[in-house]
Amino acid sequence: MAEAYHSKDLSKFFTEATRQRESSPLKALTKYMVDDPTLVSLGAGLPHPSTFPFGQISATVAQAGTSVEDAHAEKLDVSVMRNGSETVEGLTKFLQYGNGRGVASYARFVQEHAERVHKPRYEDWDVVVSQGNTDAFVKALMLFCDRGDTLIVDEWTYPAIMSTVGPMGIKLAPVSMDGGGMVPEALDQVCAEWTGPCNKIRVAYMVPTAQNPTGATMTAERRHAIYTVAQKHNLVIIEDDPYYYLQFGEYRSQTNEGDPAGRCTKLPGLSKLVPSLLSMDTDGRVIRLDSFSKVLAPGLRCGWVTAPRYITDKLQFHNETTIQQPAGVSQAIVSKLMNEEWGHEGWERHLVQTQREYAMRRDTFVDLCNKHLKGMVEFTIPEGGMFVWFRVQLNEEMQKKTDAMQEVFEAMVAAHVLLVPGHFFSPLGYAKASNSPYLRASFSYASVDELEVAVIRFAQALAPFTA
Repeated sequence: MAEAYHSKDLSKFFTEATRQRESSPLKALTKYMVDDPTLVSLGAGLPHPSTFPFGQISATVAQAGTSVEDAHAEKLDVSVMRNGSETVEGLTKFLQYGNGRGVASYARFVQEHAERVHKPRYEDWDVVVSQGNTDAFVKALMLFCDRGDTLIVDEWTYPAIMSTVGPMGIKLAPVSMDGGGMVPEALDQVCAEWTGPCNKIRVAYMVPTAQNPTGATMTAERRHAIYTVAQKHNLVIIEDDPYYYLQFGEYRSQTNEGDPAGRCTKLPGLSKLVPSLLSMDTDGRVIRLDSFSKVLAPGLRCGWVTAPRYITDKLQFHNETTIQQPAGVSQAIVSKLMNEEWGHEGWERHLVQTQREYAMRRDTFVDLCNKHLKGMVEFTIPEGGMFVWFRVQLNEEMQKKTDAMQEVFEAMVAAHVLLVPGHFFSPLGYAKASNSPYLRASFSYASVDELEVAVIRFAQALAPFTA
């Protein structure tokens, strides 16, 4: 039997605002209503459910493992009524004010999922709901970082992170990357040689799977090494993993093999995913952010955070004074679907179907790049996610120019194709990164036919600058 751990207490790193954040006094009274079903409450300022005009909320949903666009596949009618069942609450509960932790059946499913997939190694872990990973990131960051503090990030990172921390007065310390993500030795060096305004850096933010923008996925060995460095320097890790379930392994050319029927059998599903940082965490120093955005729909705004209970409590208290909880309609449909229609097994079949779609798109896109972009770009084939990170092979004349990549961008727009300039993702800012020869392409949204059009146009735009 695996050794059971208890999380280390990192609350000494809490900001003053976090220390003072407690449960809403009004929300705290709900426990008496839960504990005593005979209690008649005149204390809660809740609207009466009879005034809710919704008698039923329904959605037509694909059978697990099929596409909703497949006209020949049966569909599910997922309906939530005013009164609940034994496993899922009714609309009178989902549409009422909540306590910041999420409606019980929704929270229970994601907790069961965390147990099945990540098997947290310390005893006092818990989950709390979020409105997706952007919402969760802001709240996790505010636990430990104040104005003037510094956050460790990848040398290329998600632009919303920079847009978030800038107005908060939080500085960024970028760490070098290679094709496998953040380099452990570089993280160790940044921490060991830190001479910034604070005594020590406390928090590292990373996207370990199919990183945005580079597409890099850390191996299990790399994640262990990163975690060891975090232990050495007593770092809190914010593990932002929205692409975790979009792992699909090695590239297989569609030109030679088409889309063989056995493709699904080679996809990871849930059982063969690269282990998460959470699954390696014996100290309770990983705050893991998960979301349904990339695998159900982003407009649902449904996610969850896994961390030690004393941390999820603080996140709950923050929810209570901001979002309350994800929208009740979204929680209702997701909870009904997961708990009573798909279940955990159906959920995995859906993930395999989603992995298959993106694997086919990745393979097709790489085929097109190999065909049309030889000698123009270098790139590492991603093993998951939605992105390919190109390094443009500028010719000698263009390498001498300080605005070469601006010229490349203008040529792409003129050719009616759009990729994101690399400097958008640099914590160093435009002045220092504007001429970095990188571009991010996404293969997730354009149709397969449009992907070919886009790559041909991209090649035409690059030709004068790379020949």
